Amino acid sequence: MLSFPLSLPPNLTIALLMRTAHQSYALNGGREVRLWLSVHCDAFRADPIAYLIACWWRLRGKRVRARGQFARLLGGSVHAYALWMLWHEEPMHVSGDDPDAPPILALVDARGAGEGAVAASMDSLAAEGMAALVFVPNAMRPPAAADHKSTLADVAERIDWAGEPWLLPIAAGDTIAAGAARAYRAAIAAAGGTDGAAGARIIYADDDLAGPSGRRTSPHFKPDWNSELFRHHDYLTGACILRTTREALLAHATAPDWAAQLVAGEAGKGVPAHIHKVLHHRRTRPAPQVPPVARSVTTGLPPVTIVIPTRNRVDLLRTCLAGIAATDYPAAVEVIVVDNDSDDPATLAYLAGLDPARYRVLRHAGPFNYSAINNRAVAEARGRLLCLLNNDIEVIEPHWLATMALQAVRAEVGAVGARLLYPDGRIQHAGVVTGMGGAAGHAHRLLHPDEEGYFRRHALPQFISAVTAACLLVEREKFLAVGGLNESRFAVAFNDVDLCLRLHQRGWQSLYEPRATLVHHESVSRGLDRDPVGAARFAGELAALKERWGTEGGSDPFHHPELSRASERFAVRL
Repeated sequence: MLSFPLSLPPNLTIALLMRTAHQSYALNGGREVRLWLSVHCDAFRADPIAYLIACWWRLRGKRVRARGQFARLLGGSVHAYALWMLWHEEPMHVSGDDPDAPPILALVDARGAGEGAVAASMDSLAAEGMAALVFVPNAMRPPAAADHKSTLADVAERIDWAGEPWLLPIAAGDTIAAGAARAYRAAIAAAGGTDGAAGARIIYADDDLAGPSGRRTSPHFKPDWNSELFRHHDYLTGACILRTTREALLAHATAPDWAAQLVAGEAGKGVPAHIHKVLHHRRTRPAPQVPPVARSVTTGLPPVTIVIPTRNRVDLLRTCLAGIAATDYPAAVEVIVVDNDSDDPATLAYLAGLDPARYRVLRHAGPFNYSAINNRAVAEARGRLLCLLNNDIEVIEPHWLATMALQAVRAEVGAVGARLLYPDGRIQHAGVVTGMGGAAGHAHRLLHPDEEGYFRRHALPQFISAVTAACLLVEREKFLAVGGLNESRFAVAFNDVDLCLRLHQRGWQSLYEPRATLVHHESVSRGLDRDPVGAARFAGELAALKERWGTEGGSDPFHHPELSRASERFAVRL
């Protein structure tokens, strides 16, 4: 990576970029160099100061910082995907051409499409050796195309269901990548031959958009199966194959969104398998549907205990407790404040003056150990639900707790995390991605909630590998079943990640709930670990996370191998 002093003026910066590019890369007809320069120039224009700081960090040998900054800046370039394709996309040589494998039959929906669009899809499918039927749902006059019937019901009658075919619903104009059929057949074989994928009735792949000129943009590197995310964003339909029945196809034949209904019906019958390859080039695709914020919940929720560790900083604690007092929750709320050696007179006076009917104050002496402090309070908690809450959390709307509780009481859910914002309104936490930076990182950090981001993921409820304990809700029984927070190995850092992953081992999946949004004045009360003792402790906890959960080389199933592990913003891996 190029490095240069911050004192260089922009014109010399660009000149140095060009010289280094020509020295460092094979020309490949000049295209690679042009793309590389375009990506870096886009990054520099988007945020010159951040770009120069990243170069300075790289020059100073701070590779991790530089890599994280560059990943976000370079991944934001409109040319990033083209460069990724040049560097990372390889011809697929996939085994699985078994003559006895079940057939894949493409259903080409020609609704609203011209003959050119139909022909493009047919040519793409024919190149892969896939049979196809073209139809116009509910139309009396069929399109002027090859083999067709006028309606989906007619098509259903022509399919040889005894051959147990896999169906590929595709919109006219969409095409598939070279090697897609072989990739799908290999996945079919795996789905029938391994316990992990056995019974999968849907196999889906990544996709991108292809314009009239054939230029490919906007890649969607998808998570592995995420049923909660799928409720709000159909990322399967139009980029998958599925097994179904004649009766199911006929049941949806007259629906305008027949393919989506068919996919949704089969998705609930097994765990869809994911091919981590861009196999579909699409004209359009379904948009995410951001759910509305719940306004009130009146019945059916259990009592909750809120645990708040604190030390001095009465201003933060007062704001936090005021927000809890204004929270609209339909059941009992117990608040336990755990004081870790406060010595500020104003704080001590405030704690002494709290109404014992509403607040319990526990004293916890000794060095700060977040896990031990919370475990101590949980041992005395009376609520069925536990809310771990930092004292620097500010409540900004009254329904946050009920919104999270509705998710936490689900049998399959473990820890529930809120969306946390910095005081300037940008995102501080929207779920945790394991493996990011070799450890774990907050997804979508520094993104504004109104921005599109990565397919609006920051605005959609979804299963996630972990959530932050700055605001975490979990059933007390589940928390105790996995032994609570680990006091010895994760006293301060990564205890929440470790907890979530242990819950997941027991079948309780973490869930990110953006409809519960709060402000987090991150670590204001405790400060940063810049002293030698704190730095050594953090290094030990980081090593423990890598050793216990393999985050150094592992891949988060809700992220993607082709998204940068150095960027919290879901940037293409360059």
